[in-house]
Amino acid sequence: MKPSRGKLPLSIIAIVICIFAFVGVLYTEDTGSLSSAYLLNLTSTCPKQEDPINNSSDSAKVEEKTTTTSAEENDLNDIDEEEKVVFEPNKCNVVKGKWVFNSAAQSLYTDLTCPYLDKQVACVKNGRPDFDYRYWEWQPDECILPRFDPTTALEKLRGKRLMFVGDSLQRGQWQSFVCLVQSVIPAEKKSLRRGRSHSVFKAKEYNATVEFYWAPFLVESNSDLHIIGDPKKRILKVDSVNKHAKYWVGVDILVFNTYVWWMSGLKIKSLWGSFANGEEGFEELDATIAYRMGLKTWANWVDSTIDPNKTRVFFTTMSPTHMRSADWHNKKGIRCYNETRPVLKKGYWGSGSDRRMMNVVSSVVERMKVPVSFINITQISEHRIDGHTSVYTEHQGKVLTDEQKEDPQRYADCIHWCLPGVPDTWNQLFYSYL
Repeated sequence: MKPSRGKLPLSIIAIVICIFAFVGVLYTEDTGSLSSAYLLNLTSTCPKQEDPINNSSDSAKVEEKTTTTSAEENDLNDIDEEEKVVFEPNKCNVVKGKWVFNSAAQSLYTDLTCPYLDKQVACVKNGRPDFDYRYWEWQPDECILPRFDPTTALEKLRGKRLMFVGDSLQRGQWQSFVCLVQSVIPAEKKSLRRGRSHSVFKAKEYNATVEFYWAPFLVESNSDLHIIGDPKKRILKVDSVNKHAKYWVGVDILVFNTYVWWMSGLKIKSLWGSFANGEEGFEELDATIAYRMGLKTWANWVDSTIDPNKTRVFFTTMSPTHMRSADWHNKKGIRCYNETRPVLKKGYWGSGSDRRMMNVVSSVVERMKVPVSFINITQISEHRIDGHTSVYTEHQGKVLTDEQKEDPQRYADCIHWCLPGVPDTWNQLFYSYL
C-alpha cells in the first residue's frame, strides 16, 4: 500500500518558514548589527502552536475580549512593558499609545503650590471637585517615555533662553513648564516678570530663562495686544512677522504654536503691504489658505534668520477642542462639562482637530531649510475630554459664579486645560527632546 499524501498542518508549515527566514537573516546580515527589537518583530510573526484541547476555551476568551470596555482589556495585544525600549526621539512613535490611570502619580506642583498660574487654568482653586484628571499618564506602545526631571531640565537650560511663542494654549504650556521646574528652585533664586506680550521666568542659579511671547497668529494682526473679541473685525497681515520676531532673535530654544485663533468658522480678513490702511485693503480668504500664507511667512523668517547651530526650533501641533459630546457618544452631554475620564478607544479622533490645518503645517515645515521638531500633542490630547477647565475657570477676568457654573452650555471652556494636567504631558514629550 502507498502511504497517504495528506497535507502538512498549517502550523508546522508556518514554523518551518520562520526557521528558514531566521537562518536566512543570519546568513545575509551581520549578526552584530541585529537589534533586539528586530528579533522581537521577527519572532512575533511566527505563530505559537495551538493546544487543541484548550482551543475552544481560547476562542471564548477572544470573544470575551471584544465585548469588554476597560482600557486594560482593550490593549492586551500591546507590547509588554519589558519589551519596550528607552525613548529615542526619531525612533519612537509617541502618538501610538494609551492613557493609563496611576493613582500613585505625584505631580511636581499643584495650583495651590505654584504661584505662577493664571486663574483661568487653576481649576481646583476655582472649585473643581474631582481630581482623577491629574493621574492619567500617557504610555507609548513602543517605548518608555522618560519622566520630567526638573533638575535635569534646568541643567539642559543652563545659560540659555527658552521661549514659548503663540496663543493662550501655548501660554498654558509655558506655565506648566515654569511650574514644573520652579518646584526645585528656592524662592529667592527665581522670579517672574509679566508683560502684556512678553513674560520672563528667571532661574537665577542656572542663568536660564523660560519665556512666553504672545503672538496668537504668529503673523501680525490688529488683535495682538488689544484683543478684538469679534472674529469678523480681526484683520491679519499675513506677510509680516517683524513686530513679533524682533523678540525671537537670540533665543536658544524656540517653541511655536498657532491654531485655535484661525478656527472661527469664518473667512479670515487678510492683508498684504501697508497695515495703516487695513480697514480697506484686506481680502477675505478661507482659513486654510490664510493659514498657509501666514505659516509660509513665519517659515521664511526662520529660514532666513535662524542659525540651526545656535538655535533649536520646535512646533507644538494643534491642541484639540471638545465642543461636541456626540463625538464620544455622550449624546446627553454638554460639551466637555462633567467629563471625568478620557476616551479610551485607541486612535480616537473628534471634530475639534482639523486635519487640513495639520497637513498645512507639515507641508510647510517639510520644505524648510532649518530643521523644526514637532511636539506632537494632537492625537494624545484628543482622548482627554476630562482635562479641560470647563466651568472651573474665569470669564472676563473673574472666576465664574455659581449661577454661571450652572449654565455650561454658555460658559464651559472646552478649549483650555486645567493645570496641573494635560499640558504637563506635552512638556514631558518636549523634555524628551531637550
